[in-house]
This record gives sequence, structure tokens and C-alpha cells, in this order.
Amino acid sequence: MEITKDTSISDLLEEYGDIADVMELFGVKRVGRYSLRRLLTKALTVEWAARIHRVPLDEFLEILHKAIAAQK
Repeated sequence: MEITKDTSISDLLEEYGDIADVMELFGVKRVGRYSLRRLLTKALTVEWAARIHRVPLDEFLEILHKAIAAQK
């Protein structure tokens, strides 16, 4: 799956499961429990998630790629 600024966070959760633990290692704090995140992420894109967490988009994309790689 190619991850871009337009990728839906719910698609990421569907494809890779809960990567919040790994993302916390890279400095992105968790938003609620997994079930709450699934509900909140239906319309949320990677770009908006980066804004919410106040992380530059390029850095956020890099964090996502590292989190996914670390999960494997």
C-alpha cells in the first residue's frame, strides 16, 4: 500500500492494524483507544493527522513508514 498525504487513516488501520505503540516511539502521541481511533479516522487523512499532531507532513509520512517497518 502506498502511503500519501491523501491516504485515509482508517485504511492504514485496516492494512497495518494498531501502529500507535510504534508511532509513540517516534514521538506521535496516541489518540484514545484503538476502537475510538477507528471511529475517528473514517474521514481523516494522513495530511490532517499530521496537522492535528503538529508534525510537518514529510516528517509524519516518514514516521508512518518507520512505524510500519518496525511492526514487521
